[in-house]
Amino acid sequence: MPAPPSHRRYTPKRPWAPLTDAEWAAILPHLRTVVMGQGRPLADARQRIDAMFRIAATGQPWHALPADYGKPDTVSRHFRRLARMGLWMRLVGACADPAAPAPLRRIEHFIVRAARRAMRVLGMDAAVMAEKLGLLSAMPVLPIYLTRPYWFAQVEGEMARLLRAHRDAPLALPLREMRGWLRLLRFYAGKPWHRRWAEP
Repeated sequence: MPAPPSHRRYTPKRPWAPLTDAEWAAILPHLRTVVMGQGRPLADARQRIDAMFRIAATGQPWHALPADYGKPDTVSRHFRRLARMGLWMRLVGACADPAAPAPLRRIEHFIVRAARRAMRVLGMDAAVMAEKLGLLSAMPVLPIYLTRPYWFAQVEGEMARLLRAHRDAPLALPLREMRGWLRLLRFYAGKPWHRRWAEP
């Protein structure tokens, strides 16, 4: 179910800055969970996450990454790998938790921006998840553009049932009801076009 309206929010912007010790400590358990048993531990993990947050928060292309952070291709490849392993959406879920620690709250903007960038890898299912969690800034599109496959199928089924029930008497088909179902069907299908990014 979608988050209650009081939990649906846009995250305030925050200029990028390197992670503090407390902020890194808040991220580390989530990072360890998703990478456990996935190859060798990364020696410079904190610097690598800093690099990813820098690009995500500033909206710059990967090739703009300063040389101190390593090769842009390597960092972007690692970012996509972490996306597929579920780190960014896991952190989004942690931020949506009312009991989230203060250091994690402070970097929520970095996290939702990273999640938005990861949508290119994860697809729209992750955007639907972000909406359900109530962190609208993690969505790459406005909520009205989202496709909702489950509800689309439910409405489609109801329309098919109504048509079958009036198969022998099509003139008795309740047109007002059908129009209502059709409006819902269009809504749950999402919009066919959207801007690349929604406003944060």
